[in-house]
Amino acid sequence: MTQSPVVIGVDSSTQSTKAAFTDAATGRLLGVGRAPHRVTGEGGARETDPEVWWHALREAVAAGLKESGTDASAVMGIAVAGQQHGLVVLDRTGRPLRPALLWNDTRSAPQAAALTEALGGPDAWTARTGSVPVASMTASKWQWLRENDPAIAEATAAVRLPHDFLTERLAGTAATDPGDASGTCWYSTATGEYDAELLALLGLDADLLPAVAGTGATRVGTLTAGSAAELGLPPGIAVAAGTGDNMSAAVGLGFGGDGLLDHPVLSLGTSGTVFAATRTRPGSPALSGFAAADGTYLPLACTLNCTLAVDKVAALLRLDREDALPGGEAVLLPYLDGERTPDLPTAAGLLTGLRHDTTPQQLLGAAYEGAAVTVLRALDEVLRACGLDPADPAVAARPLRLVGGGAQGRTWVETVRRLSGRPLVVPENGELVALGAAALAAGAATGEDPVAIARSWRAGEGPELEPVERDLATWERVGSVLDRAAPSLLN
Repeated sequence: MTQSPVVIGVDSSTQSTKAAFTDAATGRLLGVGRAPHRVTGEGGARETDPEVWWHALREAVAAGLKESGTDASAVMGIAVAGQQHGLVVLDRTGRPLRPALLWNDTRSAPQAAALTEALGGPDAWTARTGSVPVASMTASKWQWLRENDPAIAEATAAVRLPHDFLTERLAGTAATDPGDASGTCWYSTATGEYDAELLALLGLDADLLPAVAGTGATRVGTLTAGSAAELGLPPGIAVAAGTGDNMSAAVGLGFGGDGLLDHPVLSLGTSGTVFAATRTRPGSPALSGFAAADGTYLPLACTLNCTLAVDKVAALLRLDREDALPGGEAVLLPYLDGERTPDLPTAAGLLTGLRHDTTPQQLLGAAYEGAAVTVLRALDEVLRACGLDPADPAVAARPLRLVGGGAQGRTWVETVRRLSGRPLVVPENGELVALGAAALAAGAATGEDPVAIARSWRAGEGPELEPVERDLATWERVGSVLDRAAPSLLN
């Protein structure tokens, strides 16, 4: 029996690669191959050799072929969604000159501050790129490289983002998309092009950068014979431009011009991320005003400390992550890796309100609350960027979609539910980044809109949890500590 056409969506994240083999017609997940990454670095450094991503992609595709039982001849397209902001520098043969600087590498905080000042402040950057340089942005990392390893910067023949690097390996084409490009701080969301003045400020030649495709679903080439042999796939299948992981998650949820607009999402992973797809170009210095993969916009706020930080607190207390109770009077801001929102790159964790009767379970609950309040405060700014009033009852009644690894945890769900007072939808599909990439691959193969494809797959649907009365006392207690402590005690 002939197998239905299959597309592969690749989620290349900080910690691992997943390759989702998906029925192109129905969106049914046939199998997911996985392979780990290795992250190195201390004292703010976070790096990975890009070749690790390529080897992991090969392993994940091989595992996915086996798990799904897919006949390789049925595969018609592939797309990569990658972790945003990472700086990959290549030599003239396309080989990495050094390990990539990852999004959560905070060493470039001084360069970010200097760049912000050099252009005239946050508003000047927001007007051009939609975002203000912080340590996570690629422009800050490039500037750090120029100052700290000028020989490597001088030898660089190509500058790529993580997903660009993998797409180029697949298709032999130097291409990116507006979504991931908008996280560099050298791409203008106002003009849809690289900003020549910003490139000059960064000493970066535009010829070193990939071409920007129209959307993440644009077909930028076909799988080369060499890569096909390494992956065990047929040469000539469609390769999409791909996009960043957050943009891909939005596609997987069916968010965009041909889907839902101005509805909020909270992703609970290593980082905590809130975003929405909108037709309104974001203009808040407090946000990352990204482009989306389909031609709309994706105002987004990201915190560095989410599930990983809370798990660390659980480990220190020798508790299971679900052994948490509401924090009582204790407030714990778990900023263990510095923080991005608010912009406190050298921050450490802060504990206050400790009493004789405070229990370990309450301390763990306080860590959940500190992380959740931080990211939910950013959600209000995202809604304002969409032209909405967060206090409007109709806006507050819009369900908050909860995704990421933390969405599978009872305590995370109940903490967000209690502190937001919103109805929650927890999509049943847990691989939304990979599914979004699969929709981009299907779009590249068929010419159809990827958001419309994902909507037809119904990947973003799941049970809805009714709202509960908002815990304003905890909200105000945590928020008060954060406002009074930052930045004097946190840095």
